[in-house]
Amino acid sequence: MALDHWLAFVAASAVLLAIPGPTVLLVISYALGHGRRSATSTVAGVALGDFTAMTASMLGLGALLAASAGLFTALRWVGAAYLVFLGVKLWCAPVGVADSADAVVKVARPGRIFLHAYAVTALNPKSIVFFIAFLPQFLDSAAPVVPQLVIFEVSFLALATLNALGYALLASAARRSIRRPRVQRAVNRVGGSLLIGAGALAAAWRTG
Repeated sequence: MALDHWLAFVAASAVLLAIPGPTVLLVISYALGHGRRSATSTVAGVALGDFTAMTASMLGLGALLAASAGLFTALRWVGAAYLVFLGVKLWCAPVGVADSADAVVKVARPGRIFLHAYAVTALNPKSIVFFIAFLPQFLDSAAPVVPQLVIFEVSFLALATLNALGYALLASAARRSIRRPRVQRAVNRVGGSLLIGAGALAAAWRTG
């Protein structure tokens, strides 16, 4: 694979990842609600979710979803409903005072946070279809395909992990200045509304 193909892929992936989507909103929401301790779980969930989506695309699931309207619609509704569910939970989440931050952190277990992040990332059919449409643009037809796909997947996962970690750390740093219950409640409701909105957009989304 030519170096310019890889650099073009990295540049395009970095720009796309920087645009906040449902996964980034979830990462930010957990970081604001539970602090830096949630970063490891959310980032790991995002990385595994992206790995699942990309691998499924390479195995042909993306083509199947693009061709099967019924299967695509079912998976889209599952993902959308899950986003709305998480948004409602965040909206109704209890808030703590400055002296009980540790208690608030314990509300969500790392395993549960990991599964939430994984589900939101992996159950997004738009991601699966996106990968199968996005990757071929950077393939070098004169070189073996499989090694290129492996390199692209590893590169994208590294970028996605760094992107999620960056958002998590920035949001957790901002959380330190958000100590009053009224402000925490407002943050939870804004984040919850954004997740619910993301779920609504996912439900309304159609392939071209």
